[in-house]
Amino acid sequence: MTNRLSLGLVQTAARHHAAGDPDAFAADVRGVVADHPDVRLLAYPELHLCGHRPGEDPRTVMTAAAEPLDGPRGARLSALARELRIWLVPGTVYELGDDGRVYNTSPVYSPTGERVAAYRKIFPWLPHETTAAGDTFVVFDLPGHGRVGLTICYDAWFPETTRHLAWQGADLVLNLVRTPTVDRAQEVVLARANAIVNQVFMASLNAAAPEGVGRSLVVDPEGRVRGEAGPGSEEILTDVLDLAEARRVRERGTEGMARVWDPFEEGRPPLELPLYAGRVDPDRWRRGARP
Repeated sequence: MTNRLSLGLVQTAARHHAAGDPDAFAADVRGVVADHPDVRLLAYPELHLCGHRPGEDPRTVMTAAAEPLDGPRGARLSALARELRIWLVPGTVYELGDDGRVYNTSPVYSPTGERVAAYRKIFPWLPHETTAAGDTFVVFDLPGHGRVGLTICYDAWFPETTRHLAWQGADLVLNLVRTPTVDRAQEVVLARANAIVNQVFMASLNAAAPEGVGRSLVVDPEGRVRGEAGPGSEEILTDVLDLAEARRVRERGTEGMARVWDPFEEGRPPLELPLYAGRVDPDRWRRGARP
């Protein structure tokens, strides 16, 4: 396993390609890859392809843009990833589910064009967002590098989300964001906090103005900010991550001290969690879900 992953986060304003020229996004991606040929995983912000413009009714846009993941839009994204031989996370899209509901979904395409993952936002920002809520935590493997978990914007405010992804073996959690409001300052803190308490890399990718206020960032498993984009501007944040570092931090502890995945002594009974009507089983906690 080589582990080192070249990551590209495209902090940019939405181009609203779904309602306009379907080739515009492909041109954007080709340009980024030409300028950054070493990038293997390329990601865009929340609703980059399907966002509404100021003054547009979000429900109308959502209904018009929603497609099944294997529809024409998905076929184009698959072909683009295969053409450029990259792992492509094209932001999030409005997905028309088999149940007739519309979800805010992040698909992931491999360098062979296969859709390897699709994550539906579990925590829409109520009451402003009207998409249906997802119910499944999603990770996917990057052979030779490690495992990546997916979250979308407001998900980062709920500690259960990143904790489950880390428990499922995620070395990196990619949070796709579309935040135009002043609480981006808190989201930056949350990116660091989620990295620290779960010992994972965090990559929080926000849109540029006017859809977002920028400040995309990459955080290491001990909470150090490796890189941060500017406020509001369009730019590409790149980094090369050794994803195995997340596993090393879990083994040796943050700063060589805190081993948050091994807090239970042998034989300790399960810890009841009244909030969830469930429990933490020490053996299951330590074992995790990673095969």
